[in-house]
Amino acid sequence: RGEQGGRDDHVRRRVGKRKARVNGPAAPDTAADSRLDGPDRRGFLFVMLRSGILNPHLLSLLARVRHTNTIVIADSMFPHWPGLVEVDLSLVYGIPTVPQVVAAVLAEWKAGPVWMAEEFRRTNDDGVQQEFAAAFRGAEVRFEPHLALKARVPGALGVVRTGETRIYTNVVLGSA
Repeated sequence: RGEQGGRDDHVRRRVGKRKARVNGPAAPDTAADSRLDGPDRRGFLFVMLRSGILNPHLLSLLARVRHTNTIVIADSMFPHWPGLVEVDLSLVYGIPTVPQVVAAVLAEWKAGPVWMAEEFRRTNDDGVQQEFAAAFRGAEVRFEPHLALKARVPGALGVVRTGETRIYTNVVLGSA
C-alpha cells in the first residue's frame, strides 16, 4: 500500500514531526529532527528528551498551562487536593527541593507572578530566601498570609509535590 493516497501516506501525515513513518533511511530535515534516535521495529522515529524536564507527568501538566493559569509547587507535607492533577516528584525527604523544581519549570516557560506565604520570610533564613529568589529568575514574588495562599490552590491546574522539608515553602506559579 505504498501508493500515493494510501494508508502509509495517511499515517505519515497524522503522526506529525515527533513521530514520523519512514520507508528507508531517515534523513533529518530540520535541526530538531537531528536528535531523532532512529526508527523502531514498526518504522516510526522517536525523539528521546536529553535535557530539560524529563518527567512525562510534569511535562503533561506544563503543556496544559495557558495564559494566567497557575500551578502549585508544594513541599513534602502538602495535602492531597481532590480534583487537581497531582504530580509527585518526591524521592526522599529533601529531594527534590522546591527551588530545584521551580528553576526547572521556569526554564521551560515564562512566569507571571509567584505567590508565597509571608510566613516564609519570618521562618527561613537569608540563605534559604536567596536560594528561592535565584530559582524565581526575576519573576515578581507576592507574599500573602498562608491561608490566602492556600485559597489559591483550588484554582490551580495541578500540584507538583516535592521532597521539600522546610516550612512555608509552597509556591503558586502563575503563567504570563
